[in-house]
Amino acid sequence: MTRSLVFVTGNANKLLEVQAILKVHDIEVEAQALDIPEIQGTTLEVSAAKCRAAAKLIGGPCITEDTALVFKAMNGLPGPYIKDFMKNIGHAGLNAMLVGFPTKAATAICTFAYSPGPDQDPILFVGETEGEIVQPRGSTHFGWDAVFQASINGQTFAEMDPTFKNSISHRYKALAKLVEYLGQLPL
Repeated sequence: MTRSLVFVTGNANKLLEVQAILKVHDIEVEAQALDIPEIQGTTLEVSAAKCRAAAKLIGGPCITEDTALVFKAMNGLPGPYIKDFMKNIGHAGLNAMLVGFPTKAATAICTFAYSPGPDQDPILFVGETEGEIVQPRGSTHFGWDAVFQASINGQTFAEMDPTFKNSISHRYKALAKLVEYLGQLPL
């Protein structure tokens, strides 16, 4: 039997990846774009607050996603604020931030939050992929994918075949945990 989820996002690229990953688990994903303010805090705090607000606006169960890119040299920055960093300084700026540091190591972190409904605490599912920041390679149409080179194969996310990326990414790892949790819930 197919399960259906509302994914609160306005990002078409994220939606396509999530739909592709969850499709094999018979989970249909419907997107709903909402204007939800993001608090400042840790990745977990930001994720929980976003999901709580989304469930309240929707009036029912939903999932939200928050992505972070943490630089080892910068003790976790830009972290959950990567979207603003990309918007303001782009790929070149991310590389420039690490000039003079001994490491370009980075971790891609994805946190999916699931809320069963308004006024209920979200459950968080975290996935991480290790890598490093490199000069842009591949398509530059999806966030910082062109500058994040995964440790697993030496390719940037942007260079990877989408099916392969969706089997090793931080997003895939978080969604695998969400799928396992949902499998324990009644339909």
